[in-house]
Parts: sequence; C-alpha cells; structure tokens
Amino acid sequence: MRFRPVGVFEAIRLRRSIRDYLDKPVEPEKLERLLEAARLAPSARNEQPWELVVVTDRKLRARLVPACLFQRFVGKAPVFIAGVVDPTKKWAPADLCIALQQLALEAVELGLGTCWIGAFSERLVRFLLGVPKNRRVFVCMTVGYPAKIPPPHPKKPFAKLFHLNRYGRTFGNFTRGS
Repeated sequence: MRFRPVGVFEAIRLRRSIRDYLDKPVEPEKLERLLEAARLAPSARNEQPWELVVVTDRKLRARLVPACLFQRFVGKAPVFIAGVVDPTKKWAPADLCIALQQLALEAVELGLGTCWIGAFSERLVRFLLGVPKNRRVFVCMTVGYPAKIPPPHPKKPFAKLFHLNRYGRTFGNFTRGS
C-alpha cells in the first residue's frame, strides 16, 4: 500500500506512525517542501520560537539510535529531525508541534511517512547535533518512504473526547466515532 495525493482531511485520516522505512533517500525537493510546510505554520505572536536540525547523514543517524533509547528505526529512516525550542518562550513547544504536524501531513501528500519520537535522551541528542545549552530538544521525528503502513489504531469515541460549552456535556446527536 502506498500513500497517494490527498486533501487535508484525508491526510489526517491516512497519517500513521511509520517505523519501517525503505532504504531510499528523500529527494531534496520533497524535503524542502516538508520544511516549507513547517515554516508556514502559525505560532504565538508569529515568533516561530523553534528550529529544526535535519539529519540525512547515515553515520550520524546511526549514532542517534542509542540517544533515542535504541529505537532501531531511527537509524534506518533516511531523515531524522530534532525539534529545538527556545525554553524562554512559553508557547514554543506547542508552536513546534504545530509546525511538525504540518510537516507530517505534507509528508502524507508526498507519499512519505513520519514517526514522532518522544523517547530520547535530550542530553545525548543535544550533544550529537551540537545544539547549544540555551535551547531544548523538545521532540524528534523520522521521515522516509514507508516499507509498510500499519493499520489505524482505534480511537476513542467522539462523545468521550468532546464537551459542548461545559465539561461533561456531550454533543448529543453526534454519532461519528461512537
């Protein structure tokens, strides 16, 4: 199964955490488009208090595997991205995640897969990538061509996630996802 060009909602529906990648580099023009999708993301006061360290070097990606708690797919993905934030900016982590989610959805459009990585040693990733001490590595992501696409995980019912006007008041007649 391969991703195909889609609209935004379809990309949201199709996005999966990909942990099995083809040994195929991501073309520079596709990588640039992903980064442009991130760059265009909204942020609090349009500060864009984040930066991305994009790793395509195979040897460096291999060195990142222990820093990511030995998740082997990290070294096999053709692209590793470290999301770096300015810790003095309160909304920086949220702004970074908005940017990376836009990148992840554009990846679906381009036939690529991504996986968010929250389990890592910030100290080791910072050291390996030369991130200064006045910045935080908040989250990481892999990018590449999926070798296989896992089935969707079940999601909570609509009524368990959304409240209308006040906590505990469900949307009533909405049956989607229930």
